[in-house]
Amino acid sequence: MLKKIVNLVVLVPIGIILIVLSVANRQPVRMALNPFRPEDTLLSMTAPFFVFLFLSLILGMILGAVATWVSQHKYRKRARVEATEAVKWQTEADKQKARAETLAAQSLLSAPK
Repeated sequence: MLKKIVNLVVLVPIGIILIVLSVANRQPVRMALNPFRPEDTLLSMTAPFFVFLFLSLILGMILGAVATWVSQHKYRKRARVEATEAVKWQTEADKQKARAETLAAQSLLSAPK
């Protein structure tokens, strides 16, 4: 419930701001990727300004997600190693439990009456 409220408090204003920015920045803008010859049409693109805003937002989110994923590599690797060890030790514990039950059953059968 709290997560939904926080999402509404954060996401709704961001959505409203993005919509307002999109409506206010509809005029075409040319982005030139060649700093030495900005008039070069091969390396330039004309689009409404809000397109560049959204593209930069999306690119930033993707780069942030990749950076987070890469920085958490050691934790994911450690979790995999520990999960493998846990399975190994669980298998060993099951073997020992079965062996103990077998020995207990044998000792009951061979016990003098």
